[in-house]
Amino acid sequence: MQSPVDDRRPQSFDRVLSSMCTEPHPAARRAAERYLPSNPGDPATYGAVADLEAEAVAGLAAVTGLADALGGDAGDAGGAGSGAADAPDGAADALSAHGYVTSGGTESNVQAVRSARDRSDAADPAVVAPESAHFSFHKAAAVLDVDLRTVPTDDDGRADVDAVAAALDEDAALVVAVAGSTEYGRVDPVPALADIAADAGVPLHVDAAWGGFYLPFSGHEWGFAVDGVDTVTIDPHKVGRAAVPAGGLLARDRAALDALAVETPYLETASQASLTGTRSGAGVASAAAAMDALWPDGYREEYGRAMDLATWFADELRGRGLRVVDPELPLVAFDLPTDDFETLRGRGWRLSRTTAGEARVVVMPHVTRESLAAFLDDVDDLS
Repeated sequence: MQSPVDDRRPQSFDRVLSSMCTEPHPAARRAAERYLPSNPGDPATYGAVADLEAEAVAGLAAVTGLADALGGDAGDAGGAGSGAADAPDGAADALSAHGYVTSGGTESNVQAVRSARDRSDAADPAVVAPESAHFSFHKAAAVLDVDLRTVPTDDDGRADVDAVAAALDEDAALVVAVAGSTEYGRVDPVPALADIAADAGVPLHVDAAWGGFYLPFSGHEWGFAVDGVDTVTIDPHKVGRAAVPAGGLLARDRAALDALAVETPYLETASQASLTGTRSGAGVASAAAAMDALWPDGYREEYGRAMDLATWFADELRGRGLRVVDPELPLVAFDLPTDDFETLRGRGWRLSRTTAGEARVVVMPHVTRESLAAFLDDVDDLS
């Protein structure tokens, strides 16, 4: 008898408008399938996927500016125009001490908080973050028993620099900046926050889980090119188009990763810094493959396409008399009556809402002008 599971089909992305995940790149899909049984958590046994993780970290180092920031300290990873596979011999291995492929933004953010806590001398370590910070920081605070101090954002939804400064004291162990907020796509003033954190002797963590693959082409100052940025979260399984799960945590100083290391006595490797033991070889391999295929030109083209589409969509919504939050990255939030929201959900559109109640559309690689035009037709049908 055939199982009901056998009759199910993967969900189509045609009407998915609020997800920050997308269809994997074909090369990433192939790599994920090839490395499904591999476990990067046991690198001495699964050497091939361990090498791919080093390549993936080198690719992420190029995207975030870490390779350029480290210069000769970690080998030349090829600079901002290099993909993972282009790193010279030895560069990827050197950079692998500065990061690893996580299960996603939540693990990366939890680990960034854990590293900061364990490197802090504070009696009661606290994390200072804008109210726009991802809910994973609330998880981190609960799991790690640290105080999470959320401070207001300004009128445009970015961290209020003065409020962050006022929240810093002798117990502060970490400042968080958001580079591509999940509700509005806003980018915090990272250089200003880095200056404040440095003055207080506190590391700065940048959460660029979603925005990280758009930001190199947006003109923002956000990554390791900014002095004082200590750690960065960036997810290949979002705009990077790797298969789920594939996140990334990178650190300027190896000590940030060393603080996370635990001994692994029954394995052939002495220790590991990852939060999980067994990890996804599929995610690691797909991340390396996606960056090899798309960095930098493919991601640059996608940023331009998505930003143009978000701008067009925002203008179309305004033309229908709806209030729209100006998109900073390819994410559009707009007022939509609750009844209309529920009706559109009932018609199969996968929408979500911000805390304030706006509908939000994330212009991911699978979102097209045709799909948004069809959505607008349904909006018009409700009038």
